[in-house]
Amino acid sequence: MSSSLQDSACPLYVAGKWIHPQGLGFTPVFNPSRGEVIATVPLCGAAEVNEVVAAAKAAFPAWRDTPPNERAQVLFRLKILLEDAFEELCLGISTEHGKTLSEARGDLRRGIEVVEYACGIPTLLMGESLENIARGIDCHTDRHPLGVVTGICPFNFPALVPMWMWPIAIACGNTFVLKPSEKVPLTMQRVVGLLEKAGLPPGVLNIVHGGRECVDALLTHPDIAAVSFVGSTPIAREIHRKASAAGKRVQAAGGAKNFVILMPDADPDRTIEAVKDAAFGCAGERCMAGSTAVAVGEAGSRLLPGLADLVSSMKVGPTDVRESQPDMGAVISAEHRNRVAGLIDAGEKGGAKVLTDGRATRVDDAPDGFFLGPSVIDQVTPDNPLMHTEVFGPVLTVLRADTLEQAIALANAQAFGNGAAIFTNSGKAAREFRRQVSAGMVGINVGVPAPLAYFPFTGWNDSFFGDLHIQGREGVEFFTQRKTTTTRWFSFGDGEVWAK
Repeated sequence: MSSSLQDSACPLYVAGKWIHPQGLGFTPVFNPSRGEVIATVPLCGAAEVNEVVAAAKAAFPAWRDTPPNERAQVLFRLKILLEDAFEELCLGISTEHGKTLSEARGDLRRGIEVVEYACGIPTLLMGESLENIARGIDCHTDRHPLGVVTGICPFNFPALVPMWMWPIAIACGNTFVLKPSEKVPLTMQRVVGLLEKAGLPPGVLNIVHGGRECVDALLTHPDIAAVSFVGSTPIAREIHRKASAAGKRVQAAGGAKNFVILMPDADPDRTIEAVKDAAFGCAGERCMAGSTAVAVGEAGSRLLPGLADLVSSMKVGPTDVRESQPDMGAVISAEHRNRVAGLIDAGEKGGAKVLTDGRATRVDDAPDGFFLGPSVIDQVTPDNPLMHTEVFGPVLTVLRADTLEQAIALANAQAFGNGAAIFTNSGKAAREFRRQVSAGMVGINVGVPAPLAYFPFTGWNDSFFGDLHIQGREGVEFFTQRKTTTTRWFSFGDGEVWAK
């Protein structure tokens, strides 16, 4: 690797200092719109993890003893700084990820909402009490931080997913070790710079970079009490197994294959627009993407021609400039583009009908970008190769069903359980779907039913491993432990007095 690329390496953040480790390998960070390397990430191992965790451990006692309202004040100041730097941060997200500026704004806005929620930590940490549980005996519970906790993040939301984790964790009094995705490390580097200005003490939040060796060191480190992870289901399952075996509390959010049920009575224009956004927003690279539609009865003939026309008119292009934003940007890497295109090939060979084909998409002013156009694939059957895995790209697969019951059965037959949605004007159909579908987040005429910061992100089945979900009160519960105190005070006997 050239010295110029090594000079662009992302530093670690340890005890309030930016550090460039020596003697490590590097992996490139691309601008997906151009196919160009814009930075590099050091591949840290156990030695670097030990250093970062030691810094977090040393900072924990003082931060734990900082009153919750003072911890909240840091986050209040951060919220103001994030708003001031909002557009600059969003352009950075678009540049390192490839999503459009509009999508980057949503990414960061949802992250800021978690910061806002965490500002309420004095109330969220309140315990419970009851006097006279027996004669002369009182009992109360309160919440305490765990210690050093870590977050291991994917590439698809450079702002939101890390901010699902550390604002709540540090508000609760923990210290945090963040391992951003090696594909999109720059956004959190900029946000931590704002945290410094907000007055966060050194060592409360730290950053380490790397791949599997780094992750394994975090999962087994004896001074880490809890692990928060978002990524694919196979890795989430392994993270949960390995960290649990090491005695840690774990929340591991995995992948998805979210079904969108299209009923014959659905409003055509609004449904078509919503399904397009659900399937192709962020180029389909999100765990709440509406990637699999089931057209019930006449819904196929009523909705699919208009959907195909709308999708075929979408503009695909670079997102790293403020002017002339496209409808959809690039996918994260050339390898991922080729993987998704290969799945479309396999699906077509398996008998599916390609209504709109994104495989031949070319962008003249960005010929080296990692572009794959949006694809709608009809007549997919449950045994088609497209149904065997999470595609995680700009592909909408469409199955057919005669009844709502058949559509729900198709959705429930797959192993995932993140989200599911239905488009209908029937309250009866909506109620039956909400009650019967096996998914933790349900949308009624909402294509992406991702909850806001004060609700938990409640994936089910193979979409989540653990007990307490990310976000909301479950997030506070995950990053704290209860202590229950039972109290009795005895009265002094006759003639006894307090010592002067």
